[in-house]
Parts: sequence; structure tokens; C-alpha cells
Amino acid sequence: MTPDWQEILRTQWGITAGLAPLPGEFDLNFDAQTAMGDGYVLKVMRPECDPGLVDMQVAALTHMAARAPGLPFPEVIKTLSGQQIVTHSGPSGDRLLWLLQRLPGRTFAQALPQTDDLIHDLGRVIGASDLALMDFMHPALTRDFKWDLMQATWIKREIEGVVTGPRRALLDRVVADFDAILPALHRLPVQAIHNDVNDYNILVDGALSERHHISGLIDLGDMCAAPRICNLAIAAAYLVLDAPDPERRLAALIAGYHAANPLTAPEIDLLWPLIQMRLAVSVVNSTLMARGNPDDPYVVISQAPAWRFLEQTAIDPGLLRARLRAACALPVTDAAPRIQAFLDRERGNFAAVMGSDLSDAPMGSLSVEHAVWPQNPFYLGQEEAARIGEEYVQDGQIWLGYYFEPRLIYAEPAFRNGPWLASDRRTVHLAVDVFAPAGTPIFAPMDAIVHVALNRTGHLDYGGVVILAHDTPEGDRFYTLYGHLDPAVCDTLKPGQTLPKGTAFCALGDPSQNGGWAPHLHFQMALTLDGLGDDWPGVGDPDENDLWRAICPNPAAMLNLPDAKTAYEPTDMAKVLTSRKAHFGTNLRLSYSDPIMLVRGWQHHLFDEWGRPYLDAYNNVPHVGHAHPRIQAVAADQLRRMNSNTRYLHPAQTAFADKLLSKLPAPLEVCYFVNSGSEANELALRLARAHTGAKGMITPDHGYHGNTTGAIDLSAYKFNAKGGVGPSDWVELVEVADDYRGRFRRDDADRAQKFADLVDGAIGRLAAREIGVAGFIAETFPSVGGQIIPPIGYLQAVYAKIRAAGGLCIADEVQTGLGRLGAYYFGFEQQEVVPDIVVLGKPLGNGHPMGALVTTKAIADSFAKGPEFFSTFGGSTLSCRIGKEVLDIVDDENLQANAKQQGDRLLAGLRSLQDKHDCIGDVRGIGLFIGVDLVTDRTTKTEASALATHVKDRMRAKRILLGTEGPKDNILKIRPPLTIQPDDVDMIISTLDNILNERF
Repeated sequence: MTPDWQEILRTQWGITAGLAPLPGEFDLNFDAQTAMGDGYVLKVMRPECDPGLVDMQVAALTHMAARAPGLPFPEVIKTLSGQQIVTHSGPSGDRLLWLLQRLPGRTFAQALPQTDDLIHDLGRVIGASDLALMDFMHPALTRDFKWDLMQATWIKREIEGVVTGPRRALLDRVVADFDAILPALHRLPVQAIHNDVNDYNILVDGALSERHHISGLIDLGDMCAAPRICNLAIAAAYLVLDAPDPERRLAALIAGYHAANPLTAPEIDLLWPLIQMRLAVSVVNSTLMARGNPDDPYVVISQAPAWRFLEQTAIDPGLLRARLRAACALPVTDAAPRIQAFLDRERGNFAAVMGSDLSDAPMGSLSVEHAVWPQNPFYLGQEEAARIGEEYVQDGQIWLGYYFEPRLIYAEPAFRNGPWLASDRRTVHLAVDVFAPAGTPIFAPMDAIVHVALNRTGHLDYGGVVILAHDTPEGDRFYTLYGHLDPAVCDTLKPGQTLPKGTAFCALGDPSQNGGWAPHLHFQMALTLDGLGDDWPGVGDPDENDLWRAICPNPAAMLNLPDAKTAYEPTDMAKVLTSRKAHFGTNLRLSYSDPIMLVRGWQHHLFDEWGRPYLDAYNNVPHVGHAHPRIQAVAADQLRRMNSNTRYLHPAQTAFADKLLSKLPAPLEVCYFVNSGSEANELALRLARAHTGAKGMITPDHGYHGNTTGAIDLSAYKFNAKGGVGPSDWVELVEVADDYRGRFRRDDADRAQKFADLVDGAIGRLAAREIGVAGFIAETFPSVGGQIIPPIGYLQAVYAKIRAAGGLCIADEVQTGLGRLGAYYFGFEQQEVVPDIVVLGKPLGNGHPMGALVTTKAIADSFAKGPEFFSTFGGSTLSCRIGKEVLDIVDDENLQANAKQQGDRLLAGLRSLQDKHDCIGDVRGIGLFIGVDLVTDRTTKTEASALATHVKDRMRAKRILLGTEGPKDNILKIRPPLTIQPDDVDMIISTLDNILNERF
């Protein structure tokens, strides 16, 4: 008969709770939940369980609660009689019972995303717990135990019987590597460790909008005495399984551990063989267990991923050691500090690498922030590569390029770290460049041995390249690399050849020889070849700056220069943020709590100060793409000539008007050029009142029309927001024609007319106040209202009612005009109406501040009866040329057709995600004006605001920019520049899918 554990919990602890079983290998574990919401874990040990093991766990938890009360370990709950452990006698034998506080959160295996910050926090908690257990002693810590890594060699006698072929050879190698480190392992201090920090013994807490953190480490049943690095290695072994970036995870884990409990370099060097040995123990043990328990999935839960990692990992042990040391700010090799000291001592005494003193050589920046090489950051052709830095060339004088400078000139796919055009890429230059004429001889800075001489002929590769080895007086070896050489050096130098200090051993190549670059020397240093081999990366990933700065330090000393001269200093984003806060209003909001500083753009991509690419799926202002060369050329050309206003004749003004009017239906024939959409909407209000003599305006709720006084009064998005002043008495709001969550839905064939009929009440209320109807203004497709596509017929009915009441119909096309919709040049075309006034804004100038209003001659004549209209910069010659060029580019580059093609592709992909993810309630849009409505429940359509914010932030972390909109801010807004391509669309879909799969 099964004991009544629920009754035992009540009688022994005085707790009435429902019990639900939890997974476990041998013992019984129950989740105990009381009616009041209190949670516990009741642990019922197997009959043959050693009481000493239970006592050890209870004692350890009690010890840590006293030593480090902030650590996330559960409290041991005493019985009514004050006991921590009780014994239950039953037919199968005595069982020990004990009760723990249930900690919040879910297991690490279920807690996604597993960000670097979360993994760092895990490392911190493990390190702090090891520190707290350092003086914990208990007899049960020392026992014969298969999971004690110090006893892991037990698998030697089992391997032959359970594994054959390549897997046998693999495990033999892992065991041999482990045997090699055992002496060092035995020299380390031994202490109590958790010994089983796996992803089911780690709890994570934190809501979508909060920082996720480690909320618990549970199950101390595998505790033993071992060096602390074993505990870290066990956690690491689980962390790398099926991880796309295991090295990055390991670096985050060890950095967190080191921050709480500093490690030594020799300990860190043991981590990789310990990880592999732990996985070897796991696969051998699970294979043995599966033989005896073929139907028990628990025993093989990690076998397949462990084998995948052991068999498929491409991790280089030497580079990993350097990476983990660098993550802890420790020297990448034991010799590194001595080599650096030698270089500092000898600075000024090395032979001149270029044959002359470089102290007065000027520096030239090729950085993301300070240079525009290449114009297209995703393509550097031969002609442009051969001219790199030409602005710094002065009569053949040598000039220098910075060390550790982020650059966009590394545009080949080989520099990319992922499958997409916008994937992370290597940008950080790890050398000093010396630009000089082709044929300039290069000299050995000190005695050297030729390590390698190669000719690498690929586009943007090194061409001729030489690596020299050098030895310090203390016998420490380091290396220098010389790239972009005349490949004739391969015929004159052989590996092992000695070069005395000052020997001329090579010469700079020309672009036909040196990978296609302007002639220069790439001069790089490495403190070790461990993990590098002969194929050094000359450029590093900015997310790995600590690693590459440590392996390849600034080589300035060997050029007899101070480090400060050649070291690139990026703009400090923290200082920029501080200055912004000091000089700008606090209601000038940044897009993210963790801001981005963007310094370059190209088409639908942006780049931060380190050259990290971001796919811009949000900004509609660069309508034809960031940094369009035709707009650059037009702007520069006009500014070389003159820039004036509309009080003087200029053909650019009428040319722009003709082009714009060619896209609009009759009778829209009169243009007003202004500085922004806000100013255009303000002007529209004036025109409506001048023509009708009335004052009142009707507009959909949650609309936005700009930041001038009149435009704010028309924008419920602003005047009804927190801190807003509320509606003016001359403004009437009507419900947005949202047939997804509005009062009339898509299953109602008359919904367009019913939404339009809501205008009748607004007209009546204005009439009752004797204000009259001057007009109706709406974003044709409400954007901040939630990327709404009104039902066909809605505006036809609304316009008819407004005109019957004497008002004008104003279409705000700032968001939807100029071909963004693909099938339509303007949104009102989809609604089959012709407005009385059309307002255009931001995209018209592609970043240049301008807007336009177009209306009928009759309305313009009414307005002309009032004061003169003039806008100093509205309709300037510069603005008119830029505006016309934008319209020409849309036509010439078929961007409207591209908007339809890519919009259809994006909508199809998003709808496939809607079929897969219940949190997507609706996908709507036309062309590249798209909204994804996120919900907590599809039936109630409850807005998932926190999820939308989380998705936006996670997409940003994956280098994709999009926004959130809607009254509850639950709608993902996607409206990229019209240049977006299929690769980018697929990146958005794939990334969003992954993020929705990882929801916490």
C-alpha cells in the first residue's frame, strides 16, 4: 500500500497541500502547493538511501543560509517538533522525509532566452556558492561515487564494452587528455561542491519585461569534495549542449564565476578537458543504464546532445584557453606579461620596420564613424579597395592606420559570422597599417626566424604574407605578421630561416599582388600561436574585443611608437548618453533602455560605432534607403551652387511640383512645400478652416499628425497620453476602423459602413456646439493606432458624410505614401477616394527635413485670401532637388514593385508564423506597411503588451530594429526602407520565429 505522503506532510509539518510528482532518478519528489499559494518540495528518499547523504544536504543548506543568506538555495523547513528530517517506516523499508521551500521560477532548460547576462549570473551564483561552501565539512562528502570527476577514470574499464569504432577512439582521446591533467588537478585545493549544476537543477525567474536571473540552485544529492573547477566544468558541460555559440556561453559563465570567486589561470586551463571528461562519463553511464532500463527516458536524457557535442564541436582548445583567460582579464599565456614588459623596455630600440622613423607619420582613420569607405558596406570592389584612404595621401608620405579600429571595409562574406547579409561580422582591425608606395622595403625589427611565407591571392586577402617568430632574452616566443606584400617574398624566404635585426626581407605589393588594396603594410603581433596556427584573423568580432586585444596587442612598441599614437579611441557611448541627458528634455525618448549609437547607414541597414550591422525594419524616413548615393550627389551639387527659398524663381521648384503632381489624381494640382509632416498638417488645418469658415475637426482615435500645436490638438495619441491635456472642444474623435478588435469585425459584411456611420455622431456634436465641420483628417492607414487597414469602402462613406456637412477630407499619407504600399502609390487609392488635401512628410526627403501639402485650386484660392504664406526652408532649392530625386529613385529602381514583392513575402512568412504561434492574433498590412498584433489569448484578443516589448528588445539583441504601436503597445510595427531584399525578409521571419519559440 502506497503511503499517504499528503497526510504525513499535514501531521508532521502542519501543512495541508496538494502534491504533484516531480522528476527524479531514484527518490520521490513532490511539488506541494497550499490553498494560500505557499509552495514547498517534499523529498521522500528511497528506502536504501544513506542517511548521511541526506544529513549532508541539510547541513550544507543550513551552512549556506548562515554563510551567504543571499544565495538562491531553498530553506529547510522544520517539522512541528523542530526536526529537519523525519523517518517513515513502511513495508518496503524506512524512508527519510524532509521539506524544502519551493523557489520561484522554472528550470534553466525551460527558461528561454538563455542570454549572456543570464549565463553570467549563473556563473556568479555558482562561484558564490563555492565560496560559501569552501569551509563546509561533512563525512559524506568523501565516498566512492561515479559522478565525482576526480574518480572519472572508472569509465576506462567500461569503454571497450559499450562503445566501438570512432566513438571508442574519441573517448580514448578524452580519457588521455584527462589523464594528462590529473597531476595538476590533484594539486588543487579540495572543497565541498554542488557537483550537479545541470539545466534541470537551475531555476530562472523574471517576467518578460524584467531581467531574467538565477532564482535557485537545487538538488544537492550529488555533492562531493573536489576542486572547485570541477563544479564549474560540470555546469559548463551541460551549458554547451546543442548551443549555437558554446564558446561565448563558456566565456560568460566563467566571467560570472570569476567575478564572485576569482579563479587562477592554471585552473582555467583545466576546464576544457574536464568538460569533455564529464560528457564522456555521461555517455558511458547512460549507455550502461539504458541496458538495464531500456524504457526509462531519464537515464538517456542528455546522451544524444552529449555525443553531438563530443563528435561535432570545432572548438580549438588553445584558443578556448585564451578566450576564457581573457574573459577573466587574465593573461592569455603565462609568458604574456613578460613579453609585454620586454616590448616596453625595448620601445625605441627596434630596427625601423619601414626603414625610417615613423614618429611624425600622420594617422588616418578608416573607422565606421569617421570614414565612408566603402560606400556600400557590404561590397568593396577592386577599384574602391585600391583607393582606400586616398584622402590621407600626401606626396607619397607614409601615413598610419589605427590599431583596434572598427571598419566597414571588410566586406567579403568571409568576414561574416552568420547566414544573413545583416549577420554579425568581423570589423575590428588587429594591426597597425603603414600606408606607403608599392615596393617600399620592410625590415625585421629584431632577430627573427621565418615561421611562414605564403601568397594568399583572394580578393581582400593578404597577397604576400610573412609571419616571423621572435624570442625575448628570457626565452619567451612571440610573433609578428606582415601582410599585403609583394609575393616574391615566397621565393626568397623559407620557414626556419633566420633574419638578423634590420634585415630587409620583403617589400610592399601593389594592388595586383596584395589582395587588391591600396599599398600598405598590415603589421600585427600575436603573443601565442596556440589556436591561431598560420591563419591569423587580421580582423576581430567586436563582441570578442577582450580576446583579440589580449592575443594581438597593439604592436606600436615594435614600430618605436607610443601605444597612444596608434590606438583607436572610439566615441564613448556612455559619455554621449550622459551629455544627452544633461542637454535634452527627459521626454525626448530613446528607442531602447539599452541604447544603440548608430553612425553609418546603407539602404536598409545601420551600423553602430563598432561596425555591428542592424537590419532596419522600422525607419520609414529613409524611404529609398540610408545614404543613397544619388541623394548624396544631388545635395552636394546643389549646396555647391546655392540654396534659397520660394521668393525667387528656380526650375527645381516647378520640376519637383510637376513630378509630385504626376503621381496624384485631378483635381489635386496646387503644392505647398514645408519642412515636415507636422507643418504640413498644421497648414492643412488652416486651409480647411479658410475654405469652409468652420473650425471643428473629426479624426480617428489614437491618431498622430505631428508635434506643432494644431497637430497635437488633432493627435489623440498625444493629447490623451499620460501628461496630455485632453481633447480641444473643436475636435471630435471617432473609433478607428479596426475590424480585428474594433466593435465591428471581419465577419460583418457591413463593417465599413458601420464604422463610417460613427462619424454622424461627431458631426452632430460639432453642430450642437455651433462649431461646424471644417474637415476630417486621418492617417489613411492608422499607424500609431496599430497598423490598421480599414475595410474597403470606409473612407468613401466617411468622405461623403464630411463633404455633405461642408467639410474637407484630408489624407495624411506620411506613413503610407510614395509607393510603400506596393500595389498603390498612395493609401487613399486602396480606398478608392480622392481627398481634398494630401499631406506628405518625412519619406519625401529621405532624411532631409521636408514635407508637402497638395490640394485643389479652389481650396488654395480660399487660403490665398488670407495673409501671405511663406516657409523659409519649405521649397528651398535644395529640398526640391532632393524631393524630386527621391521620387525619381522610386521609379528608376522599381522600389514600389519591390515593396509589393517583399511585402507579400513578409506577410506570407508572418502568416505562417501565425499558424505556428498562438500569441500572434493578427497579421495585417499592405506592401511594407505591416503590423503583427500580439495577444495573450486569441479568443479574448487580450493585448500582449509585455510580450511585444520583449520581442522588440530581443529582435534588437539579434540586430533587427522594429517598433511597437497600438493603444496598448502590443503591435509589432514593420516598415523598412523600400530597398529591403528577400534575404532580409527571411532573416526577420526566422529570427521572430526563434524568439517566439523562446518565450519565458
